[in-house]
Amino acid sequence: MGAVKHEEVKDVMIQGEIYLHPSLTEAFGTVIVEAASCGLFVVTTKVGGIPEVLPNHMTNFANPEEDSLVDATLKAIDLIQSGKIDTSKFHGQVAKMYSWENIAKRTENVYNSLDLKKLNQPLLTRLRKYYCCGFIAAEHIDLATKWPKKNKLKKLNGLDDLDIDID
Repeated sequence: MGAVKHEEVKDVMIQGEIYLHPSLTEAFGTVIVEAASCGLFVVTTKVGGIPEVLPNHMTNFANPEEDSLVDATLKAIDLIQSGKIDTSKFHGQVAKMYSWENIAKRTENVYNSLDLKKLNQPLLTRLRKYYCCGFIAAEHIDLATKWPKKNKLKKLNGLDDLDIDID
């Protein structure tokens, strides 16, 4: 099929019945929301934040392995052909799930569920926990502690326009 212009994506998607999304990493997966909104049953890998994006009746999950993706796709084909899945209402359901009012309520619920006692721990306690998360987390701590020093040095020396890399 090749590249599809942005304004033509919907017209292409509504021609199908299943959207296959074989991803190894994914934070949110906007495209699977778009696919479901176009009335497609979504077959996707169970990675990252994908399992939280759509309800189970709109998706069939696979492990990020070839055989699992084939099995999940064959199951989706069977569900569609047998009439066990009605995708005609997906658009309305997605529209309700991702309305600004709904998103605001869910965001508010997250903030209200936070344990403020855990958030108000001393800085060193939080840094120790973060440091134990591994190499990438340690690199972020390193960057976070060096960034203010870098900017302070630049301002003191009148070097705001100079890019300084601190190792």
